[in-house]
Amino acid sequence: MKPRSAVLRWMAIAMLATPLCTAAPVLAQAPAAESAQPAGPAPGLDAAQAPGGAEQAPVATSEEAQPAEEAQPGLMGGIDRAMGTVNQLISAVFFFDVLFFTDAAVLPLVVLWLVLGAIFFTVKMNFINFRGFGHAIQVVRGKYSDPTDVGEVSHFQALSAALSATVGLGNIAGVAIAVSVGGPGATFWMIIAGLLGMSSKFAECTLGQQYREVRPDGRIMGGAMEYLSKGLKEKGWPRLGMFLAVMFSILCIGGSLGGGNSFQVNQSLNAMQETLPFLAEQPWIYGLFMTVITGIVIVGGIKRIANVAEKIVPLMCGVYVLAALAILLMNFSAIPGAIGAIVSQAFTPAAGYGGFIGVLVTGFRRAAFSNEAGAGSAAIAHSAAKTPYPVREGIVALLEPFIDTVVVCTMTALVIVITGAYNNPEYADLVSQSKGAALTSRAMGEYISFFPYVLSFAVFLFAYSTMISWSYYGERCWAWLFGDGSTRIYQGLFLLFVFLGSIITSVNVLEFGDLMILGMAFPNILGVVMLSGNVKRELTAYWAKLKSGEIRRYDAHAVAGD
Repeated sequence: MKPRSAVLRWMAIAMLATPLCTAAPVLAQAPAAESAQPAGPAPGLDAAQAPGGAEQAPVATSEEAQPAEEAQPGLMGGIDRAMGTVNQLISAVFFFDVLFFTDAAVLPLVVLWLVLGAIFFTVKMNFINFRGFGHAIQVVRGKYSDPTDVGEVSHFQALSAALSATVGLGNIAGVAIAVSVGGPGATFWMIIAGLLGMSSKFAECTLGQQYREVRPDGRIMGGAMEYLSKGLKEKGWPRLGMFLAVMFSILCIGGSLGGGNSFQVNQSLNAMQETLPFLAEQPWIYGLFMTVITGIVIVGGIKRIANVAEKIVPLMCGVYVLAALAILLMNFSAIPGAIGAIVSQAFTPAAGYGGFIGVLVTGFRRAAFSNEAGAGSAAIAHSAAKTPYPVREGIVALLEPFIDTVVVCTMTALVIVITGAYNNPEYADLVSQSKGAALTSRAMGEYISFFPYVLSFAVFLFAYSTMISWSYYGERCWAWLFGDGSTRIYQGLFLLFVFLGSIITSVNVLEFGDLMILGMAFPNILGVVMLSGNVKRELTAYWAKLKSGEIRRYDAHAVAGD
């Protein structure tokens, strides 16, 4: 693929440079900024609800690593304060309170955008999130996989690669805080939002397949940047399509280097220091280790990433879910009461939880930040899958929010509710400081003494799997903008940011990447809504063939043989 035109490249460079230009006045005054704003979450973000599927909420010790009351000195402090100003400007838009007319609850614009998009796609596609669920499992098992289909990875590998970018620290830390703040009822609305998000994943990943480009060497170029530019051009909106595609690509690159990379290293390091204290004195060792093991995988492209992801994702989900199930079995008699509290308090929340709207928003917000449904990132991974039918891969993709939110997040929520950790006065300091991972660790540690070590292992796997998948997302967007010949430059930058994540203490710099990930939803959902008619036609045609038996089954082929 040739690089985009010169005009497009300059447009991309200008968008990348905008944050630096905005930050420059602050940076120039950095040495004299004695009363600078302390480093901390961007406005509208608490430490357990940083955005992005890579959103991966800061874990237990994020505040300990960078106390909110301490401003960093010198150059790094100046850069961090400058990025804090940039984050404030971005957050003022992304987290604009749609419910500004009431103090009962806060509803960020980006959350409303994601949820409305999910509802639209669910209705438009006749509830494909439910009627396509059984078929999705059959496809992942290899029942419809023809080894001669064009693509780079199997359905299961594509699903694993996309899941590895979404299942992460937020499933541990963010959910615990959401339940503590919103009460058990927040779990109910989190599940509802996850179910709706399945339709968003279906729509965007179907388009990713429909508009993908298969190169002469067999490599795939696909994702939101392809369907936004090509699809909207077909609709008679070429300039809008190109603008949205470039905007998405820049946001994705920024998100991959920050939220999907440095932020993962930084926050997983904080958790690992709990069980490996020597890393507190020599964090660069962890950074170097992560750089090496990440580099070994990402240089091999999507095939190697998918091969690793298909092994890590079942392992990391299995380890964590088994630990949660063990706690639930130890408290089996309390499960009915916990489920009753989750359902009843979803509609009649206990006093102090902000009322019905507050509980609903808390649950929807947690799910929106957890599964990336609507962000468009997963379409990049799913576009590489082997299939002759775009809709088939979209149906596979709808499993992601179910696994990420309905299964993994719900397991965390049930443990927090059943153990009573969400309203335990002894843990009030953890809730007030948004130390969600510590809250989950304490709750499980009451029943499994060695759980802190299990959590450290899970956090490492969650962070690592997120990084390798986001490296592919960023690399594909980089190649779309600047050409395949420049991808080694991106990979070098990515590995540099892996190492920097272990030594950077600038919270605002790290959170800038998370804001980029969240911002991807704005161009993506707009484009997918405009192209939803294409998806609906593809779905109708595919479903008719499936029901008539025209689509052949390949029962003899296992997933591994795809």
